Amino acid sequence: MHTDVEADVKEVVREKYGQAAMRVKSRGNASCCGAGTALETSCDPISANLYDAAQEGELPDSALNASLGCGNPTMLAELKPGETVLDLGSGGGIDVLLSARRVGPTGKAYGLDMTDEMLALAEENRRESGLTNVEFLKGEIENLPLPDNSMDVIISNCVINLSGDKPRVLKEAFRVLKPGGRFAVSDVVVRGEVPADIRKNMELWIGCVAGALRDAEYVEMLAAAGFENIDIEVTRVYGAGEARDFLAGHGLDIDSIAKDIEGKFVSGFVRAAKPATTCCAPGCCG
Repeated sequence: MHTDVEADVKEVVREKYGQAAMRVKSRGNASCCGAGTALETSCDPISANLYDAAQEGELPDSALNASLGCGNPTMLAELKPGETVLDLGSGGGIDVLLSARRVGPTGKAYGLDMTDEMLALAEENRRESGLTNVEFLKGEIENLPLPDNSMDVIISNCVINLSGDKPRVLKEAFRVLKPGGRFAVSDVVVRGEVPADIRKNMELWIGCVAGALRDAEYVEMLAAAGFENIDIEVTRVYGAGEARDFLAGHGLDIDSIAKDIEGKFVSGFVRAAKPATTCCAPGCCG
């Protein structure tokens, strides 16, 4: 059962991502870098310059324009031909389409999203791409509509940090991965402690409605879900200078709080693996 807070977070995310999809349809780009949070506008620093020219050339413009991620998990996940991939919170489908090309016709890429507008946009992008090894599913990342032990790789691009029940998300990811399967997601992570009022404003700037995990918390939750070989690789650091104008507009003196921000908020590539052999009952392991 969801708490009221979790339900509120989910509805905010659903509304904002639905609005972003509609902006792509009406104006060609989810970005409207003016008033509003990063989640509302898809502005720098989080979503800019994540994909190289070769990757952009493989995609419909509307898939690129709908990108609201914080990393490039398809580049870092080392996908192999024939693998089955699931993208949690697939949005307009950019990472699903890239994954489908990497796993090839013998593999398959699934995208899961809870937002009808994003799913409709993703289907349009799939048709335009001409790819046939792609399927988009409606659902929530806390309750994956897929069988146990069915995926080789799970990717995600700045979505798990938006969930109000992150342990549940990680347990579900573990469940649907095959033994030996890989968890390979981009997410926003906090390194160390940050005062609550400053953290809240930084999360608004970056776009993390539900609040990013501390790196140590992320590792602990993955381990509790059953994962091994856990690692977080920093891919982008969000600094006090970048957030100066935004935070000043919220009544914060950047010079006085810089020490509490600098190097603390990052995009990270989070890797983990489901053990190749898992025991479900006493005596099942040789």
